[in-house]
Amino acid sequence: MLREQIDAALRSAMKAKDDKLRVATLRLINAAIKDRDIAARGEDRCDGVSDDEILAILTKMVKQREESAEAFDAGGRPELAEQERSEIEVIKDFLPRQLSEAEIKSAVADVIEEYDASGLKDMGKCMGALKERYTGAMDFGCAGKLMKEKLT
Repeated sequence: MLREQIDAALRSAMKAKDDKLRVATLRLINAAIKDRDIAARGEDRCDGVSDDEILAILTKMVKQREESAEAFDAGGRPELAEQERSEIEVIKDFLPRQLSEAEIKSAVADVIEEYDASGLKDMGKCMGALKERYTGAMDFGCAGKLMKEKLT
């Protein structure tokens, strides 16, 4: 389970005492997961968040840091941008391998063919299928653009 992998990595990093950035980033990941656990309890779900939800959390964290790094670069703060990129590398350790653009194109084409999609009205169910199959492994912004191009 992904939660145990993250906890084990945090314990290992804390014992090593050599990479403060890794420890801090892993603590941020755990805090985000616990925050989602608390929200799930409000929805009468006692089991906490699933691995798919953790992957979604990690993907969102990567996207936030990419946006922050760009903003720091634009604002002339390269040291802060570098820190954000370093955090991204720690987070990506727990994400599945990201699909290349060619693999995304292939997956989009397969889903369109599978659902016999013919227009933008079918985009929702096709994107839903992609999200179900490739959570954490695909840039859905890119996939959405490709799907829109094929369906128009």
